[in-house]
Amino acid sequence: MNKVAALANSPDWHSIFNNLANTAKDERLVRFYRAGAVAADTPLSEVELIAMDIETTGLDPHRDAIVSIGLAPFSLDRIRCAQTSYHVVKPIAELTSKSVTLHRITHSEISEAPGLDELLGTLLESLAGKVVVVHYRNIERGFLSEAVRYFIGEQLHFPVIDTMELEARLYRGANQPGWFARLRGIKPTSIRLADSRLRYGLPHYQAHHALVDALATAELLQAQVATHYHPAIAIRDLWN
Repeated sequence: MNKVAALANSPDWHSIFNNLANTAKDERLVRFYRAGAVAADTPLSEVELIAMDIETTGLDPHRDAIVSIGLAPFSLDRIRCAQTSYHVVKPIAELTSKSVTLHRITHSEISEAPGLDELLGTLLESLAGKVVVVHYRNIERGFLSEAVRYFIGEQLHFPVIDTMELEARLYRGANQPGWFARLRGIKPTSIRLADSRLRYGLPHYQAHHALVDALATAELLQAQVATHYHPAIAIRDLWN
């Protein structure tokens, strides 16, 4: 196994959840936090994982909005396809023609979809007690937290394993081409989801569908662990 640096100052999510369970006001959040977070020294192989992908109208969580959410529960051994879920969400921001083209979610689908405030209880039940796996946590955690703040006036906090961050540990810094190499046309290693999957021999999937991307993220973490880690690695070395 390759030696891959762990995250510095890994948060103690078990203690964070205990505190939040006593301060949250919305009952849905209280139930979510009371479900708890695993202890930081728990081996990854013993952790309940759920891959999540969120598709949005843009990249700014303060200006743009969620249009769909895909969830895929899994372990290091298998993905529980029968337990996956996919939700189209009525956004609080206007749906643009660009986002329709990108996500293929139409105005008619949006008009019949529930808002995130209606889905929040179901969503939190799916995430409760699990560690969420994403590819670029600023989107999934940023947008979801901002949406919860918009609807109920509270922040949502939860631990994530970011597969993009795990790739960045491998390819940042000395492993990336310097300025002279870039002048010669040598590009930095891409850590986007599709490009990362290719490095592990995983198949190409159509991007920008929340459930497909959640499944792709779950498969990527399985491949990353099989290649660079040991299943007994403590969750604190991977989550953020």
